[in-house]
Amino acid sequence: MDDVIHIGDRVKVRLDAKVAKSEGWFEGTIVRIDPYSEHRSFYWVEFDEDVRAILGLSQISVFNPRNIKKEE
Repeated sequence: MDDVIHIGDRVKVRLDAKVAKSEGWFEGTIVRIDPYSEHRSFYWVEFDEDVRAILGLSQISVFNPRNIKKEE
């Protein structure tokens, strides 16, 4: 996660089959950021409508920075 992420930013989230019905990168929007420590946060992502239909999830929190990237 090279870029700073803010509420309202478009992102892609990497999920595996343990978490969702499908695995891969899925698009959504940051709706909340909950600080965990000085250097890490939980990023709450609201998925796009088409992603919701695929995953059966509307939101998810992402803690691992390797599993989230800002869209360009």
